[in-house]
Amino acid sequence: MAYPYRIYEKAAETLKERKRKASGEAERRRNEFCLTRPEYPLLEKALADTAAGLIAAMGIKDRDAAERQIYKIKNDNLEAQLSIKKLLRSAGLPENHLEIKYACPVCKDSGIKQDGRLCKCHLELLKKIAYEELCRHSALKLSTFDDLELSYYPDAKDGDGISPRKRMAEIIGYCKIYAEEFSRDSMSLFMYGATGLGKTHLSLAIANKVIEKGYGVIYGSAGNLLSALEREHFGKGQKDADYTEDALLECDLLIFDDLGSEFSTQFTVSKVYNIINTRGLNQLPTIINTNLTISDLIDKYTTRVTSRIIGEYQGLMFHGEDIRQVRG
Repeated sequence: MAYPYRIYEKAAETLKERKRKASGEAERRRNEFCLTRPEYPLLEKALADTAAGLIAAMGIKDRDAAERQIYKIKNDNLEAQLSIKKLLRSAGLPENHLEIKYACPVCKDSGIKQDGRLCKCHLELLKKIAYEELCRHSALKLSTFDDLELSYYPDAKDGDGISPRKRMAEIIGYCKIYAEEFSRDSMSLFMYGATGLGKTHLSLAIANKVIEKGYGVIYGSAGNLLSALEREHFGKGQKDADYTEDALLECDLLIFDDLGSEFSTQFTVSKVYNIINTRGLNQLPTIINTNLTISDLIDKYTTRVTSRIIGEYQGLMFHGEDIRQVRG
């Protein structure tokens, strides 16, 4: 799963803090125990000495002498362990009281299992951070399919004999299946129609489900995404770790919200084409939503850009009245 670098960075910081906190708590418990049981540091030192002694014994050339020494060290180690457990019991404490209590005992808060793969806790953390990051960049937060109310769409049939309400029900149904079955091989979606018809809402509902499945999603308005690329390209200000061009080109799902709302320049047009073209060549799914008509897209981005969208994306045309005005 490909997340933006910033997501991995935040997860690493969180894991490091978890480990630091667990170690700090164990040290606090140790210090408190030493105050009530001053003999504990001596037992602790004896235990540590057995470990050092074992290493030294392994270097003894006389095999019989080495085995005798190792046997003695093992007995000393066991005796020190039993004495510590007895001391803890005498204080009314559990035998594991002085152990580090990691948030995840599987990876000990490192995020990596013994086989070298990401631990489940690490994967869950990545999803959580990705969710929070997406909420931070979205004015609607993360929407769900259940949040869309079909009653706001007219039930009267259009010129083609289908009502906006029925058409929207079909689009929602399609998007639900798309989200549930999402993979890096999923096709791209092109949502278009007038403003306020639920395009952004549905895009984020898909993102919500895709993140739950463990995929990396980048969402942003066309204006924000392209402005970040411009800053990166021309070195204006601090590099935006969420919106680097590599991240946009490689993430599992890219959501280009409100395409056409950005200030158009030769740079933005070339970047839009590069993103659409590169992700298309790599067969990575993209969701584009826009208020522009097809002819508007051609005027703004040229036929070369528009033809790739029309030819390679599943088109979803939205009808109806601005929901925000209907709700009042």
